[in-house]
This record gives sequence, C-alpha cells and structure tokens, in this order.
Amino acid sequence: MTAGHTSYAEDFQAVQATLPGAGVPWLQQLRTAAMESFLDSGFPTPRTEDWKYTDLRSLTRRHYTPASRPRPDSITVPADAWWQDELQHRLVFIDGHFMPELCPLGPLLSGVTITSLARVLEQQPELLEHRLGHNTDLEQPGFNAFNTAFMRDGAYIRLGAGAVLEQPVHLLFIATGTNASLRPVRNMIVAGAHSHATVIESYVALNDAAGLTSAVTEISLETGAHIEHYKLEEESASASHIAGIYVTQDRDSRFDSHNIAQGGQLVRNDLQVALNGPGAATALNGLTITRGRQHVDNHTRVDHNAAQACSDEWYRGILDDRSRAVFNGRIVVHANAQQTVSHQHNHNLLLSGDAEVDAKPQLEINADDVQCTHGCTVGQLDEEALFYFRSRGVDATMARNLLVYAFAADVLERIRLQPVRRMLEQRLAGRFMETEVLDSLRDRLSG
Repeated sequence: MTAGHTSYAEDFQAVQATLPGAGVPWLQQLRTAAMESFLDSGFPTPRTEDWKYTDLRSLTRRHYTPASRPRPDSITVPADAWWQDELQHRLVFIDGHFMPELCPLGPLLSGVTITSLARVLEQQPELLEHRLGHNTDLEQPGFNAFNTAFMRDGAYIRLGAGAVLEQPVHLLFIATGTNASLRPVRNMIVAGAHSHATVIESYVALNDAAGLTSAVTEISLETGAHIEHYKLEEESASASHIAGIYVTQDRDSRFDSHNIAQGGQLVRNDLQVALNGPGAATALNGLTITRGRQHVDNHTRVDHNAAQACSDEWYRGILDDRSRAVFNGRIVVHANAQQTVSHQHNHNLLLSGDAEVDAKPQLEINADDVQCTHGCTVGQLDEEALFYFRSRGVDATMARNLLVYAFAADVLERIRLQPVRRMLEQRLAGRFMETEVLDSLRDRLSG
C-alpha cells in the first residue's frame, strides 16, 4: 500500500458514516469490500494490459478529496449546458451532489421512477441490493472499486414493463470544485420488459480546475426493452474523467450508445455490453475530438452470450496538436452464440504529425456460424480530396474543414435525437471553423 492509497483509506474512514445508506449492512459491506480491493490493487499501471497505453501519473501524483456540497444559489449554470429548451426530465448534480432545486421533471407514467440514487439508498435500499455493483468487476485494478467505495449519489431510473418515455431524461453533471476535488458518480438504469427511454449523461465544467470525475453507470435491459444512451463529456482541459458503462441485455432488447468525448486532459471510457438473450442488439457509436495534450482512451467490450444477437460498433477519432487517443475494441463470440452478426469499425484522422493513436481491434470467435468483421484505419487528410476542393475554388482552410467535418459527420448522422445532434454540430463547427459557415458546409456536403 502506497502513501497515496493510505490517504484514500483515511478519507474513506472519515466520510463512510456520512454516505447515503451507511447504516444498511449489505451496502456497508459492499463499500468496505470495494475499499479493501482498491487498497490491495491500487490504480492501474502500464503493466496492466488494458492500461498499457495510458499514463496515469498526472492523476496518481495528486490526492483528490471528496467534494463538499455547494450552495445552489452560488452556482450559475451556462445556458448551453441544458442543450435544449424543450420539455424534458432532468436531474442536476453539482460536484456529485443532487440539486433538486434545479431539476424540472415532467409528468411521469405510472411505474416510472426518476430520482437520485442517494434517495433510494436511504429510503428503499432493497431495490438495489441485488443490482448495485453486479455488472461491474471489483477485482479489476482501481477505478470500479474506488468508485464503489466513495459513491454518494447519481441517478436512479426505473422503467416499469411497457413504459415509454416520450421526452428524454437529461442527467447533467456539473464540475465546479478545486484542483483536488473528487466527484464520484453512480448511475443505475433498469428498463423493464418492452419499455423505452432516451437517457443523456452530460458532463460539463464551470472552471478549469483539475478535479477527478469517477463515474460508473449500470444499465439492465429486460426482454424487449430499448434504451438509447448518450454520454457527452465536455469537462475542463485540466480535469481527469474516468468512467465505465456496464450493460446487460435480455432477449430482443436493444441498446444504442453514443459516446462523445471532447473535454478533459485525461479521459478513460470503458463500455461493456453483455448480450445475454437471443435477438438482443447493440449499436455503439463514438466520436473523440482531441487537441493540445489531451489523452482519451476508449475501451469497449461486447460479449455475445446468446444466439442470434447482433452488434454494430462505429468509433471515430480526430486528433490535433500533441494529443493522443487509444481505442481498444474487443468482441467475444462465445461457443453457444451461433448466428451472431457483429461488425466493428474504428477510423482515426490525424491533423498533426505529433498526434498519436494506439488502436487495437479484437475479435474472439468461438462459434462457427457467425458473420463478423472488423476494420481499423489511422491516417491524415486525403491529399487528393484536398486537391479536388482546391481545384474548384475552395480555399485551403475551408477544404480542410470540409473534410474534417465530413469525417465526423459520419458518426453524427447516426444520432437520432435532433437537439443533441444540432448541439454537437455547433460544437464541431466552433472547434474547427467559424460557426457561421456551418450551413455552407452542410450545403457543400449534401451537394
């Protein structure tokens, strides 16, 4: 145990009694076991295979202390953080603390629960006893156990059988803390049979503090359920963001994921999906946009555990300056998963000679009646395409921006929720060009 780990043990002892549900025996045991696992393994190092391309020294050199609850009247949330003005269900968390004063909830159907996890831990912990932590592996080094030990709040969403939410659920996580702030977030989504909802997790920052967001989202889909999930990460350029999304799917369920990473100095996204029932389907779409010395690491794993299930994975990265990205996509087709259909694509665009991508697509096939493909590319802007635009009177900057936008648009076009898609288009335009030329770009691309 290092001195840093000892400090986290002391922090845990100091806050343990104040965490929601502290008096619940099974929850106390879960948290204690998680802290013991963390102290035993510590944070991952490059010697850990799944972390060999990600340097955590900027994170491990600093000690993060659980953020205190801010006063709601001391926070001014930028208008663009809401991402749309239309009616929606919204939960707002500031530095990991639920802020009901900022949360407009539309009328809910019978059998639908949208609330904070802390409230459930305090008032109905039995709802979580056989779910919380069951999709994650606390034996893995570091962050899952770390998050479980310190988890204080997050969202709890339960959809009864047949429930269909017409409006999306927006989970807004706002960082305002100091350079040493720890913001643990734990979300739980349970979709009953044949239910349907769209859920957006968005992470934003109000300052440039180098805090740490530790987020875990567990999602369970019962027979025929459909969840469309968006994760929008736009924290400060000095922050660290380590997150995991763990999904289990029953028969004929569908999970659509859209994972967009733009902010943060050090970002890690783990996404694991277990297709446990025949006819289950998942689509994983991701877009990473980096600059400066940002580092974004995307690790995905899809386990085909049942026959006649399908998965489609489409990740793209755009890297500038001295930034770095990692993509590790693993698809495992188990022996009983006959008639699997699975496709994986990872394509990366380097805008600078100093940018770097480490890509590792993997297929493990243990069945003989399958359709599985994967592909990966890393390259720079196409010189022939640039010449084509220049020959038609498009200046060099506009030609470059057209190609970058078109590269990203291949992922954005897969986003069905129009307000999110429009917001991301504006973010992309602001990143690479003047916003007012966006309509012109659309016209040129469509032509």
